[in-house]
Amino acid sequence: MKQEKKAGIITKVSGPLVVAKNMADVQMYDVVRVSDKLLFGEVIELRGDRASIQVYEETAGVGPGEPVYFTGEALSVELGPGLIESIFDGIQRPLDLIYKNAGDRIPLGIDVPRLDREKQWDFQPVAKTGNRVVPGDIIGTVQETPVVLHKIMVPHDVTGTLEWIHSGLAKITDVIARVKDDAGREREITMLQRWPVRRGRPYQQKIAPREPMVTGQRVIDTFFPIAIGGIAAIPGPFGSGKTVVQHQLAKWADADIIVYVGCGERGNEMTDVLNEFPRLHDPKTGEFLIKRTVLIANTSNMPVAAREASIYTGITIAEYYRDMGYRVAIMADSTSRWAEALREMSSRLEEMPGEEGYPAYLSSRLAEFYERAGFVKCLGSDERTGAISAIGAVSPPGGDTSEPVSQATLRIVKVFWGLSAALAYRRHFPAIDWLRSYSLYDENLREYFDEKVRKDWSKQVQTTMEILHQESQLEEIVRLVGIDSLEFQDRLTMECARSIREDFLHQIAFDPVDTYTSLEKQYGMLKAILTWYQLGQKGLKEHLNFSAIANMKVREQIGRMKYITEADFPEKFTEIMAAIESEYAQLMAGDEIDA
Repeated sequence: MKQEKKAGIITKVSGPLVVAKNMADVQMYDVVRVSDKLLFGEVIELRGDRASIQVYEETAGVGPGEPVYFTGEALSVELGPGLIESIFDGIQRPLDLIYKNAGDRIPLGIDVPRLDREKQWDFQPVAKTGNRVVPGDIIGTVQETPVVLHKIMVPHDVTGTLEWIHSGLAKITDVIARVKDDAGREREITMLQRWPVRRGRPYQQKIAPREPMVTGQRVIDTFFPIAIGGIAAIPGPFGSGKTVVQHQLAKWADADIIVYVGCGERGNEMTDVLNEFPRLHDPKTGEFLIKRTVLIANTSNMPVAAREASIYTGITIAEYYRDMGYRVAIMADSTSRWAEALREMSSRLEEMPGEEGYPAYLSSRLAEFYERAGFVKCLGSDERTGAISAIGAVSPPGGDTSEPVSQATLRIVKVFWGLSAALAYRRHFPAIDWLRSYSLYDENLREYFDEKVRKDWSKQVQTTMEILHQESQLEEIVRLVGIDSLEFQDRLTMECARSIREDFLHQIAFDPVDTYTSLEKQYGMLKAILTWYQLGQKGLKEHLNFSAIANMKVREQIGRMKYITEADFPEKFTEIMAAIESEYAQLMAGDEIDA
């Protein structure tokens, strides 16, 4: 970070907010270094020659009269080989490097390189001298990890003819190519790029999402799917399983790169992530999940202002890998604590508060973040596409989704996975409430599921949802007058709904088999339940005994389908379907008449 002459003088310190005078030469969102401790700060308001500075470190011991140093730069991240497997704080300081150098407490004012300047990478050119290159063109590659091929792209301000390109080992700061631009100037390209976090990286065109991001979580993929390049929210009260759902999505989602942002999370939860990801086997690659993951840890005991930056740091890194043509999934846990940081800084700035004290611009800031997701045609002369799927957890107080952060989020996102405290208390996980949740991608993705999985996928899902809604209505009657007042057809509907809930929707994240379910297996599990139900309804019309249908032996096999491995499932599914037909035929042949 370059440092210029002393310019500003501190006049007021209010927690993470510092006000300084003699600041007429700075611009909004410029980075400054506060006091002789060189605390990291960002200009967030200008009034005449006075600037309000958001400080990303503890300001204890800083007082009026101390200096403010200009840098002339916006808050930016460093982009290049070395991002994967790294653990950063909210302003992209590498926590593992700080720990090695300074112990388990982050010293005030510490300034370390965001990416390793000494490590050498094997740069392999893919462009040739004499080629005309434009912004976004891939000129070479680096094997960043065993599973991620890092693509070095032409910077956004460079267009011209490639005059020289390096081959072999190089540091990220070494020149690896020279381009003569259209003005005749020679431009040097390194593997290291910088990008301001508050400005989205450009692309050619945003494309409507058309494929599902398969997560292996049955309640999500079957009923409330998210598209590749889609945006989703997971609101829910304390203890309802938001973090576990996000961990499952990070582990199993159909994405090439994972960016996990722990924004204001409890330290022990973030510790679990940091300990688990390096040890977690990645079934897609055979390596560990950390080999395609970037972690940003900004826990609740870190300075509150850095929460605000962590979201932008994460989405900028995600955009960088998107531009290479990768599918990126970014998890933000949680946007409520990010919004609380906004509220605290807004109140210290003495801005007019909006609903529940949140700033009036809460909705627009949330939209700025989520709108940077999407499925896009990347810059460059080739036809590559990339995607960012953004999934944000929301922690409404008391689980009340009518509060401002939840409502502002719901106006933006297209998938709502509403978590229920009642389901969580009943130990039903994931505790996604199927009566409250929705997906606006459902219509677009229906055709994909019908073509790529089975032609009756949509019809089966619709039938299942109708059964669950019928159960909700019948429960009201049962609570009033008891289950004996229901007709046998309705009782069978409730029995089927129970099977859907317990045998299909309930999924154990820590079971090695049940933790992930392919689309084919999801279809098969639901098909077996519905086949039993439809034959049962037909049998009731033929006066079969309700108890005989409800207690069919095959139901135990249906209940244990979730524990059948993916390899064994096709054969076992065929056996179970045959057993349903056979047992039903036996009941019909036995001519058991309902008394």
